[in-house]
Amino acid sequence: MSTIRRNPVARILTGVLIFQLGLGLLLFWGDLRDGLSLPGFGPRAPSLTEPIRPGDQTRRYRPDRAPAPGRPMPDTPLPDRLVLTAIEAGKTILLEGTISEGDGARIAQQIEELAQPPEGVILNSPGGSVRDALELGRKLRAAGLNTAMRDGDICYSACPYVLAAGVSRDIPEGGSVGVHQHYFGESTILPAFVAVENIQRGQGEVMGYLQEMGINPLVMQHALVTPPDEIYVLLPEELRAYGFVQEIGGD
Repeated sequence: MSTIRRNPVARILTGVLIFQLGLGLLLFWGDLRDGLSLPGFGPRAPSLTEPIRPGDQTRRYRPDRAPAPGRPMPDTPLPDRLVLTAIEAGKTILLEGTISEGDGARIAQQIEELAQPPEGVILNSPGGSVRDALELGRKLRAAGLNTAMRDGDICYSACPYVLAAGVSRDIPEGGSVGVHQHYFGESTILPAFVAVENIQRGQGEVMGYLQEMGINPLVMQHALVTPPDEIYVLLPEELRAYGFVQEIGGD
């Protein structure tokens, strides 16, 4: 009798396990396909070398191959860590390259050690570590620094959070600012269904940070629907609407 009773239970438990594994695989496959854009699955966004137009603002994105829209691919990639260069007689610093782990504290320390405290920061970065961008951004705001870009500079992924930290922010017509989804775990290919709590916490922190910097957190609506291998390029009117700048290119 005990054997007869155990068999149906075992079959039910096995069925539930198989169902859960199947569901997990489907979710993983969906995350993998959407996050990594496997060849042959769905339409691909145009290249960043193609100009953007209202309603057509999503472009393919690779941190090492990220020009401003409508411009050719750069001859050399940006540095794989943020590099600080003092320009304009030390009144301004230029931060170029990927925001790597540890760059928040490292760059903040370098700024503090400058012989002449800068007044502003120019950014040219494809993005990188969100947490380091938030850490550096808070340091820049506490120091009362302005942020800016030059014609042809990019500020993608996590870089806009550093840009947002400026007491004032200057983005020329030829500068390009873009947002997309972020990973908040240690692994950048961790399926979202595994790390959903971590992702939600990270998104909440980002939205709170943007509010703190005077940026409308609704800009995240574009980030949340844009996969990590694509970038949503904000139009000048969107940069105004979300509060990144009051005037763009002298308009």
